[in-house]
Amino acid sequence: MSFYDKVRRQKFLSFSLILFTLAIGVLIGTVVQTGAKAAKESAVAADATPLVVPSPVQLQNEFSKVAKRLEPSVVNISTEYIPKSEPTTRNRQNPNLRNRRLQPPDDEEDNGMQQFFQRFFGGPDAPEGFQFGEPQDSRSAALGSGVVVDKNGYILTNNHVVEKASRIKVKFTNDTTEYPATVIGTDKDTDLAVIKVDKKNLMAAKIGNSEAIQVGDWAMAIGSPFGFQATVTVGIVSALSRDIGGGETSAFQHFIQTDAAINPGNSGGPLINMNGEVIGINTMIASRSGGYQGIGFAMPVNTAVKVYNDIIKTGHVTRGSIGIQFQSDDNAAERNKVYGADHGVFVTAVNADGPAEKAGMKPEDIITDINGRPIRKGQDLIDAVADAEVGATLKVGIIRDKKPMTLNVVVGDRTKVLSELYGGKKTEEKEGASEGTNVRFGMSVQPLTAAERQRGNLKVTGGVLVASVEAGSFAEDLGLQKGDVILEMNRQPINSTEDLKRAQGNLKPGDAVVFKVMRRALGSRGGTGDWQPFFPSGQVPSEHQ
Repeated sequence: MSFYDKVRRQKFLSFSLILFTLAIGVLIGTVVQTGAKAAKESAVAADATPLVVPSPVQLQNEFSKVAKRLEPSVVNISTEYIPKSEPTTRNRQNPNLRNRRLQPPDDEEDNGMQQFFQRFFGGPDAPEGFQFGEPQDSRSAALGSGVVVDKNGYILTNNHVVEKASRIKVKFTNDTTEYPATVIGTDKDTDLAVIKVDKKNLMAAKIGNSEAIQVGDWAMAIGSPFGFQATVTVGIVSALSRDIGGGETSAFQHFIQTDAAINPGNSGGPLINMNGEVIGINTMIASRSGGYQGIGFAMPVNTAVKVYNDIIKTGHVTRGSIGIQFQSDDNAAERNKVYGADHGVFVTAVNADGPAEKAGMKPEDIITDINGRPIRKGQDLIDAVADAEVGATLKVGIIRDKKPMTLNVVVGDRTKVLSELYGGKKTEEKEGASEGTNVRFGMSVQPLTAAERQRGNLKVTGGVLVASVEAGSFAEDLGLQKGDVILEMNRQPINSTEDLKRAQGNLKPGDAVVFKVMRRALGSRGGTGDWQPFFPSGQVPSEHQ
């Protein structure tokens, strides 16, 4: 073997040895690393199985079905108020003047439930801190909701959403275009409005029947709370025919109460049942903070339908009236008993030349039924008359002097009847007859002089003036006040202090007592200082002053 062959062989052997050594090293390193990794993993979660994300599969439930069906019919409404005195060149993009949000007042203390019923964008009924955008002497903007009820662009919403708005714009779900809207008509009594956009073939929401819903039914609200369009919340129907009070228009507002989350911006949007039908128009909330606290109110859709149909037909809502004033309170049973009725609404005044007067109705009549339908409280009377067609004749059952009678009353237009009443026409008032000192029930009385009657423009004879009422007395419990003029007690004329003492002396504990009183209604719509009849009633307590 040559020297050259020996060298080449030696190099081959060396190279082979190096490769073998490297392979052994790699093998040992891999085994050691794998062992270490396995040991590490087994020490953390040896029995764990890796998670796997499944392929996307759409899961359906009733809530999502209803939401998808209704979302195209629910719109976002933005409004802008521009004072007439404002120059048109004013910067419309000023961020301080656009998209203002409703801010709750800092003071959240309980100042009475009436302060909690805040309209979503303020208004005349809202306390300071709740205004429509900002005070109406400067430019402002606000947001609300609405629901399409006709494919030709007609939308139901709240009156307070569009009231006084200079511009109204509507946005649909998945459509960035802002469509200008016009107001077709409004109804302040129910806080409803109809607006229209120039857009055809819209998807109109299906209308339900609010009389079919029950407490405990599921309810869904869709709207734009705080501007977040197409927001869906779910709850239940918490109560029906909820009366809020706080104004003469409240007589036409009997709400569905729900705990579906409703916030500022939901106003005007629909409340929906699980059939995907609109059962109400979200209108108000009860809140100490101005936001959701589980108590929201929706105007029943049956009321909204009537308002809508009137508006698209005539541009306004027509309601009936028979031209009376009545008194409805917790002591109605005692008063009715004295007047010979076991139920009904007590008439305190009859408008001169009004429908009721023309039919022969008088003050102190008790209305017991209308067209055979029992009338047990004031709301029954309001509903029966307001829903009647103007010009229709109602058979009104009354009790007068403990005798039943039926009067045929032709329903008048409420707007005209009220306008005649508050335009200065007086109401018929039954007259009575004068003298004074301390009497029973915790009050003192005194005679009325002719000069006092003339000075006070009191157009009745007789009666005694209440000079004082003791705190905590039966007279105070009845609601008697200093300055009242007592004309009758239990239908007996009171012409002097002795008349009153004699009438009181015939009463024993538990007996019903009713006063006929004239009271000055300062600031009344009938005119400052007008005298109005008042009939406080109750049961004589076992111990009275």
